[in-house]
Amino acid sequence: MKNFKKVLAVVMALALIVTCFAACGKKDTSNDKKDAVLKIGFTGPLTGDNAQYGLAVQYGAQLAIDEINAAGGVNGMKLELLYQDDMADPAAAVTGYSKLIDDGMKVSLGGVTSGACTAFLGEAADDNMFMLTPSATAVEAIQGAYAFRVCFSDPAQGTVSADYIKDNGVAEKVAVIYDSSDAYSSGIYKNFIAEAKVKGLDVVAEESYTKNTKTDFSAQLQSVKNSGADLLFLPIYYNEASLILAQAKTAGLNVKVFGCDGLDGLVSMENFDKTLAENVMLLTPFSTSATDDLTVNFVKNFKAKYSETYLNQFGADAYDAIYILKAAIEKANVTADMDASAICEALKKAMVEITFTGVTGTDITWGADGEPVKKPIAVKIVNGEYVVM
Repeated sequence: MKNFKKVLAVVMALALIVTCFAACGKKDTSNDKKDAVLKIGFTGPLTGDNAQYGLAVQYGAQLAIDEINAAGGVNGMKLELLYQDDMADPAAAVTGYSKLIDDGMKVSLGGVTSGACTAFLGEAADDNMFMLTPSATAVEAIQGAYAFRVCFSDPAQGTVSADYIKDNGVAEKVAVIYDSSDAYSSGIYKNFIAEAKVKGLDVVAEESYTKNTKTDFSAQLQSVKNSGADLLFLPIYYNEASLILAQAKTAGLNVKVFGCDGLDGLVSMENFDKTLAENVMLLTPFSTSATDDLTVNFVKNFKAKYSETYLNQFGADAYDAIYILKAAIEKANVTADMDASAICEALKKAMVEITFTGVTGTDITWGADGEPVKKPIAVKIVNGEYVVM
């Protein structure tokens, strides 16, 4: 028995020694911020017909993150960008969001397109995941106290477009062609029509198409031609707009053309005849021809790193989104050791307290509804370049 007790004592002593060495050798990282990283993620169309939007967001966000990290990060953290290709498909966006969560995302840039962003709002709500989408414009894309956006909403774009056209005497008789199967297009259209009635703007033709009929616009264009409209309002994306402009020329339709941010990127399309876009007008929060220092530096740095093809409003909104997050993170004193829910609670309070000036607007503020308050910029395409009107 004595021998057994001696052996047991030796074993216990050795166990204590091993435990001691293990404890001494294990580094306490709870307060070590040297390698702290905050992961920010988004889903977007990085391939397919709408890739110009998704890649612009990826590049704009990455440029801002690189600049912030090079300057020392924020609150002792470096930022890291995660992304998943959703091809503008809602189901793929849901899958992508789940993958981003698995990869450690703690702050979301939502989805690039409205349908994709809206698709995973339920999951984001369950996770209490803070969201700041650069470009999802549908009202329903930021439902919930945790969701904000950088861009204008669809209703705002429709309302402001009607106001601008009427108040500046751009046209008296307006025709509209919109995508009735798309939340972005339909949302702008509905509010444009409502505001046009309030302003006394004469809408003489309202034509639609769907995702299954978006190649042949001959019938719609003939209706516009017969209506006597002097302006065609296109609350649509640039892919369909390029086809409409080409077919309008063939049909001999000579009217002014006015659009929203979905037309941004039109002149950058590969193999697109830029002369078709001559004098096309659009409302956008960003213009490469702006002369303020922030925009000049952004344009210069973007061109140095990425193709000019992706230098559009989507990239600018994403660039600002990262800097907006930086301002909110500093305001809320967010750190990398906080979980996503705690970060969300901190950031949503900070967002309604900050005022931000970037490349997409000055003195931008946010309400509790997540909507930005800022002024749009009206531009006209002249010789393939945006000229502020």
